[in-house]
Amino acid sequence: MMQDVATRAAANPAVAHATRTHCVTRLFAQGGVKVNGSAPWDIQLHDTAVLDQVLARGNLGLGEAYMDGRWDCERLDELFCRLLRARLGERVRPVPMLFQAVRARLFNRQTGRRAWHVGERHYDLGNAFYAAMLDPRMTYTCAFWDGADTLAGAQDAKLDLVCRKLGLMPGMRLLDIGCGWGGLMAYAAERYGVECVGVTVSREQIEWARERYGALPVEFRLQDYRDLDERFDRVASLGMFEHVGRKNFRTFMRVARRCLNPDGLFLLHTIGKNTRRGATDPWIDRYIFPGGDLPSVGQIGDALDDLFVVEDVHSLGADYDRTLMAWHERFEAGWSAFAARLGERFHRMWRYYLLSCAGAFRARDIQLWQWVLSPQGVAGGYRRPGQAVPDSGAHG
Repeated sequence: MMQDVATRAAANPAVAHATRTHCVTRLFAQGGVKVNGSAPWDIQLHDTAVLDQVLARGNLGLGEAYMDGRWDCERLDELFCRLLRARLGERVRPVPMLFQAVRARLFNRQTGRRAWHVGERHYDLGNAFYAAMLDPRMTYTCAFWDGADTLAGAQDAKLDLVCRKLGLMPGMRLLDIGCGWGGLMAYAAERYGVECVGVTVSREQIEWARERYGALPVEFRLQDYRDLDERFDRVASLGMFEHVGRKNFRTFMRVARRCLNPDGLFLLHTIGKNTRRGATDPWIDRYIFPGGDLPSVGQIGDALDDLFVVEDVHSLGADYDRTLMAWHERFEAGWSAFAARLGERFHRMWRYYLLSCAGAFRARDIQLWQWVLSPQGVAGGYRRPGQAVPDSGAHG
């Protein structure tokens, strides 16, 4: 029977289109999503050829069609949460995904020369653009919503959590690898009395941070992390490891180790994936983060092997869902100021990025981890701030 369908499809383009449409519609249905249905997460098609693109090119085809206005959905975040929970990516392996996986295995797409590309493409969109979307400190990483009800409060809670996990004290020197707009450095200098050095590959970030924090004991450098070679009491890296690439994970850990005093601590805050297989989604790679490569727990473990002792791993992925939804709300509220310059296709692209990622975190398809690492192991053991001290009595 399937052979008869395939033969008729090959001979008749209309039959081929109908067959592909039926296939994609059935796939969506497995995630509780209907084509032209009435639920907020259902896809509303303006062009039936979109379904052909989904089958042939996966999320790359789906995302480009959305950018072009060929379909809509009231709740993109819920749409992606449902599709990812149904693990539809394991059933459809279009050519772009396979090509992306092979390319990630064979080539180093995050060399020193290429590292500057993501700064130019993503982070140098303009400080005014990010100021409209982010909190007042311009913190572009997952917030910590424990007890917080505003984006600014949740980002300050995250920065304070990082400082407490690192055990910062006055007089220490902190290195921030991938410092962004300097939020962590400024917070650590203001609240904990430390001196900070930060590196980034974004010229826009450097200009903003130097102007904003010129009175604090913080130094911002336009520099690739691989060129770092000086000692600090503490090292942090928030939201930068996703740009390092699997061919460079070990190099990154070696740099962090050589920059850290023997009794120091290193906090790594990174998005991660549930498997070491696969590669970055082709749509994200093409339009949002060129050369991005999410690590798995195993890949991080391989990279730090014999360089660090793992003191603590904290999973905060659910907090990133709420963070992305807060960014999206602010982005939409401030869009009118950028519409003429960036255009509607960019508007739809950015909405798709923020809400599809929120759905991915909600589905637990991707994660956010904070790792605390030490070169030699903390004497007596490390305890996360607020963690109860275990009973020291003898036990049978």
